[in-house]
Amino acid sequence: MRAKKRRGEILASMKAAGQIRRGQASKEMSSANDISFTLDELGVSRNESSEEQKIAAIPGDSFERLVARCRAYAEANPDKHSFDVLSEGRHVDKKAARDDRERQLGDSQRALPDKKYGVILADPEWRFATYSLDRGMDRAADNHYPTSETDTICARPVGDIAAADCVLFLWATAPMLPDALRVMSAWGFAYKSHAIWKKDRIGTGYWFRNQHELLLVGTRGKLPAPAMGTQSASVIDAPLGEHSAKPDGFHELIEAYFPSLPKIELNARRARPGWDAWGYEAPLPPHDPDTGEVIEAAEKPLDVPVFLPSRDAASEVSQ
Repeated sequence: MRAKKRRGEILASMKAAGQIRRGQASKEMSSANDISFTLDELGVSRNESSEEQKIAAIPGDSFERLVARCRAYAEANPDKHSFDVLSEGRHVDKKAARDDRERQLGDSQRALPDKKYGVILADPEWRFATYSLDRGMDRAADNHYPTSETDTICARPVGDIAAADCVLFLWATAPMLPDALRVMSAWGFAYKSHAIWKKDRIGTGYWFRNQHELLLVGTRGKLPAPAMGTQSASVIDAPLGEHSAKPDGFHELIEAYFPSLPKIELNARRARPGWDAWGYEAPLPPHDPDTGEVIEAAEKPLDVPVFLPSRDAASEVSQ
């Protein structure tokens, strides 16, 4: 690759100096200082010349990333003797541009006077209508935490805390998928894709005994998708925890995708460094700004928006 880059630099220099010409293989010399060659005379094909000059044009940092990526690819694929270096280079450049864009968004969003978030993770307290109130409610979410009607969840001003360029990760169970898509739209996001959490135990269900939940992804504005080659698999295996708690692996996935963007988790069950939290079971209840004591009326209905910072900002907590 380094040899190709060097030869591409020489070819580009010769081309700029008029020392490469089209035509037959016979050399022509108009003067002692005017010598030109065809590619055939140089022992270079047109495809080689084009490829090597393109490689030569890759900036130093990007080229080093390309070398590292191609070396890793070659080590992982010892039986493959060649591959498209320029295609790999385009992936490297796109990833670098994507990472720069993500960092720029993070900087600009953190600088806003009223805090906005580039990443919102939400696990709404869905109210699922069972077929039978007598037999169905024994396993309902209402036995574990207060639930809300979908219209109430839709009405929350989540769009007010979303940055102009923002991604929403929205948890949904299989029967609540239509409601989740309605909520996503009401909050101002366009559905893009979803991942599946495959659990280690089988649950209940009417048509199937459910063993998975969906993590929907929606965006607003111009938020960069993950760079090619860095995306997670769409199906993630993780064991069940306490009721409605989600595996930490999904937080880690989001953090890997968007390390720089300010993040908030709605209906959070525990604190996580770098994330703000909100909800009935949010890990930090509101504190009195003067005394620092916990406000007794902290357990407010979920339709009353109370936003709480994460533990690393505990000294600045206010209702």
